[in-house]
Amino acid sequence: MEEKRIAVLSVIVEDLHAAERLNAHLSAFGEYIVGRMGIPYREKKVSVLCVVLDAPASVINALTGKIGQLGGVTAKTLFSQY
Repeated sequence: MEEKRIAVLSVIVEDLHAAERLNAHLSAFGEYIVGRMGIPYREKKVSVLCVVLDAPASVINALTGKIGQLGGVTAKTLFSQY
């Protein structure tokens, strides 16, 4: 079994129409989400999300990849060393 890692997934949503698909992906991986914070940056017309995950690296990479394929959405992940 692959070792679990803690990771922070940072997401910037420039196309707010992508929010529904983004939320669908996050819901599908909900069992691995420890916490989530979303901040609408209205002046710039973007939303910024921070998602904390506790999951195998392959699961975290899969979620990051799915989100990164959404048009108007950028996603990057920072992994823990433990």
